[in-house]
Amino acid sequence: MSDVCVITGGGSGMGLAAAKCMPKDKIIFVSGRTVSKLENAVKELKELGYEAFPCACDTSDRESVRRLAEYAKTKGDVKTVINAAGMSPNMADGEKLLKVNALGTVYVNQEFARVMDKGGVIVDISSNSAYALPGFLISKRTYALAETDEDKFIKKLLKKANLAKGDYQKAGFAYALSKNFVVWYAQKCAFEYGSKGIRVCSLSPGLIATDMGKLEEKEGGALLKYAAEKRMGTPEELGFAIAMVADERNGYLAGVDILVDGGSTNGKAFLKR
Repeated sequence: MSDVCVITGGGSGMGLAAAKCMPKDKIIFVSGRTVSKLENAVKELKELGYEAFPCACDTSDRESVRRLAEYAKTKGDVKTVINAAGMSPNMADGEKLLKVNALGTVYVNQEFARVMDKGGVIVDISSNSAYALPGFLISKRTYALAETDEDKFIKKLLKKANLAKGDYQKAGFAYALSKNFVVWYAQKCAFEYGSKGIRVCSLSPGLIATDMGKLEEKEGGALLKYAAEKRMGTPEELGFAIAMVADERNGYLAGVDILVDGGSTNGKAFLKR
């Protein structure tokens, strides 16, 4: 059977760029909420010589994710899952951000782990915003509720996010919390799924010149002065980085977060010395 690669949020941006870096012997599934965008992505991939399929999926809906996983399994061995679906502060309120970015990661990891065998890899896309939170806002005990009491999980994180002033700031806190959760959850899954031979990592981009990145450029652009090259990343650079982490030859890379933000997170501390 052929190997299958599933990329949520694969209709554009870094998700599509990652698809274009995949080996051409893999069957590529690109999923997202906008069918027309997925169809255009599949057309591009087919023109490059890939066998590719579009599949609408809302990662904040477990049943939708389950259908995607089961459908992908009918086409071959699901070897690679890149969870690049997500929303940013200018796209949604705090509750929606937590449901898509945080609970969506739970659903993707759990449902795909059920259909994957030894040698599989899951790469969860986080953000360098995960590193920007004050320590007192981070509670692993609260994060654990995502698997046992989703309503309480959302309620507790929203309470923390609402400490901020202003709607955008509250959404920004919720976004950062959701992405910090992704880093934690990917690590948790790495040690749970490792016995099955499934490797799990997360990757945290900085500000990237995608449609989503440009929406956040006004607020998020402040970090660019701390980046080594003082610029946004390109989708192609992130696509390559994601594909590298997902590559089977990186079989000993597990349970860690890969920070791909042009140095801006470390630069903020380094340049203030």
